[in-house]
Amino acid sequence: MNGLREALTPLAARMPRVVREHEILRVVGVLKSREDQQTNATARKEILAWLQKRSGGRLPKEAWECKRFEYLSGGRNSVGVRIATPEIDLWSVRADDPDKNIPGRTWTTEVTVGGTSGELPTFTARLIVSTTENDFVDGSQGAAVPGFVKQLATKLGVQRDGYHFSPDPRLIDSEEDSEWLINTLLDPSRHIPVFILSVPNNAEHQTAPLLDANNLSKATIGIGIVAITTPKSSWALTHRFGKQRSVFNGAARTYLPGFSDDSDPYSHKLALADQLATPKGKTDCLRLMRNLAAAESLRHTRLGKDVLAFSAIRNASIQINQKNLEEFGASSDIKLDAATTRIRALEERVESLEKDNEHYLDEYLKEYQRAEDADKRSFSLTFRIQQLNKQIKDSGAVPDTNITFPKQWRDFGDWCDQHLAGRVVLASAARRAVQEPEYNDIELAARCLLWLANDYRESRLGQSDLRVREAPIESGVRNAACGSDEYEINWNGQRHVVDWHIKNGGNTRNPSRCLRIYHLWDPASQQVIVADMPAHRRTGAT
Repeated sequence: MNGLREALTPLAARMPRVVREHEILRVVGVLKSREDQQTNATARKEILAWLQKRSGGRLPKEAWECKRFEYLSGGRNSVGVRIATPEIDLWSVRADDPDKNIPGRTWTTEVTVGGTSGELPTFTARLIVSTTENDFVDGSQGAAVPGFVKQLATKLGVQRDGYHFSPDPRLIDSEEDSEWLINTLLDPSRHIPVFILSVPNNAEHQTAPLLDANNLSKATIGIGIVAITTPKSSWALTHRFGKQRSVFNGAARTYLPGFSDDSDPYSHKLALADQLATPKGKTDCLRLMRNLAAAESLRHTRLGKDVLAFSAIRNASIQINQKNLEEFGASSDIKLDAATTRIRALEERVESLEKDNEHYLDEYLKEYQRAEDADKRSFSLTFRIQQLNKQIKDSGAVPDTNITFPKQWRDFGDWCDQHLAGRVVLASAARRAVQEPEYNDIELAARCLLWLANDYRESRLGQSDLRVREAPIESGVRNAACGSDEYEINWNGQRHVVDWHIKNGGNTRNPSRCLRIYHLWDPASQQVIVADMPAHRRTGAT
């Protein structure tokens, strides 16, 4: 077998290498202008001006007239098509640009402008790289949105999901700004990451973060939001989300779409000020942020619905042209040429789709493996925490002997994350509720969670004979079934029933004295999930 492999090696070296396509990013937006009838024309002109600079020559007259054109220039090829009917007007171009440093690597930009009659025109763009490399790695500064996006945003205004494209970072320096930023982070409809660059507490200029915010904002316009937080506004984030999910004192953080109060803080990457103290640290962080924005742009847009591929528009254009020729009685030769053109375009479309499918399959397998690895790490860390606690107990010691309880509610969430990890976790509703509640006995609430982490959890694991129903925790405080107050929550993508709560006596409804801690047991992670606290929930029964 080895002899056969050695014999075939020289032959394999002479075989042409397979060219693979890797989609880098997608941009989707709605164009807005005071003169709506001129929006399409202005957008096309800006894109053609950008294309002209990269073409290595002059584009043909048909290009500037926004008609179908082909321009061939030593690998810097450009093709344009247009579909114009009473119902729709779509103009699309595809431009190739060989990499200046890597032989065999070509960058392709596809951009489409237009839409249906009576609606604001849409704008979409794709960046694709074709290469013979088996494992494509971009060793540059990271992915970057094509320059014409900035021009469109500046001259016409572009937005998506209510967020305006801006080449400039947003300074968060007021209570109103902080409220906007918090709402943006928690917005479930947000499809793009938010990059927050905090200013060091001792910075001479209170608006200058450690990273180049302008560079990052221009590179991710349309696929990311860049915000600069002053020390004062960073404190607002910490007050809202706790230290583990905040960013302050020179650090930088990426908040991905889907962020919430109970998000895994490690999924929203944090770079501390120490990591950004060197040029290499800054470069690596900016590259990571740019690539994350690009990856999220692919994850949250659908090809064929949110973004139209150039080949699909070209095929539709050719089909319409062929139909028109038949209706107007064109000669057989003209119709044959049109049919041949359409067949060639369909063949190229099939080839492009095959490359897309291969690319998406590779990306799916990578993402699936990453998710599987993340789950394994999460369960492994939880098990390790539980194992260490058991070893401490087996040695005759008590794990939480020297634990200190929080003195202020604003520290409660971080205290739980730090001391009860792997045993008790706060759901998002509970994490929000403990920020500024009226209930005044913070230490009692903390001791109750400690009871859940130890006595209650051990009973659930079969490690003790404790009867959890009506189990006394302290004088006047007990664990009871929710009964008619039982309700459901969504936890880790699944529905769970909150069927237990810790309550104090006195039958009081005074929120400063009435304690309720609603919780459930998650057998998969072997943790207690605190769904809500410390107030009595308002339900139909109450």
